[in-house]
Amino acid sequence: MNTHDLVAFVAVVETGSIVAASARLNLTQPGVTRRIQNLEEMLGAQLLDRLSKPLKPTAAGHEAYEQGRRLLRMLDDLKSGVANDGVVRGEFRLGLTPFLSEAGLTAPLDAVRAEFPALAVRVVSGWSPHQVERVCRNELDAAAICLPDGAVPPADLLADDLGAQPVLFVVARDIKMPRIVDMERLSQMSWVINQDGCGFRDALKRQFDAEHLPFNIAVEALDSELRLSLVARGLGVGLVTPIGLRRSAFRDKLRPVAVRDFKPAVRAWIVHRPPAGRLARPIELFRDGLDRELKALIGA
Repeated sequence: MNTHDLVAFVAVVETGSIVAASARLNLTQPGVTRRIQNLEEMLGAQLLDRLSKPLKPTAAGHEAYEQGRRLLRMLDDLKSGVANDGVVRGEFRLGLTPFLSEAGLTAPLDAVRAEFPALAVRVVSGWSPHQVERVCRNELDAAAICLPDGAVPPADLLADDLGAQPVLFVVARDIKMPRIVDMERLSQMSWVINQDGCGFRDALKRQFDAEHLPFNIAVEALDSELRLSLVARGLGVGLVTPIGLRRSAFRDKLRPVAVRDFKPAVRAWIVHRPPAGRLARPIELFRDGLDRELKALIGA
């Protein structure tokens, strides 16, 4: 097998197009196409559904991708193991959920890049359930995720628990509302909240469902500052982390509201598939750095 053909196929699956794969690999589009065709001919199977946009792997392609990604990681491990300088090279594909991005994209990522300058770190943002799926499919080497408190990652992944992460309810400062309310009072208001897939949103919805109360969503938005700006204008209740509120340009126009008998939280995890190989130390370094950041933010 020509590993260049496999690299091209993996790039097409991960980017969803020949054009994007050619840009990633610095090859011409016909060159990428030829490599895919070579691999299909060698394996005797069609690997891509060429009628889909973006390009998607066939059933055989899914299997080839998962096995191929594992093989490429093993080759990277082999190269690092036999290199005379002992330098860790290759690619480190790291998933981050939006809630952890602010903490993870600072000191923890800087530490990894400083200790492993020859390692190409590629960060992918996404909701936790999707990140877990991508780690399971070998599309990511590791991911920092948040799950509702009490939930755990899949048993076939190695997982490090980084502890419970708090969240605050906030409303516009000029809204007449007690500082402590119950869930029934909250159910009477509209919400400005993350899109579906957010662990905090899932925990909140389960609490409303458990008390047979409605959950009225006015606005769904991914960007935290956009959500806080809408809450500050009186569009509804929002969720924000303590550090997010402290750093927000709208903090003076918002005030936290406590909820009686309900303190929402999710747990942060670092997950990856075993064995980590050459990436064991980079994953450990990022995990430890993120753990310190999260503990500092909670205690601040």
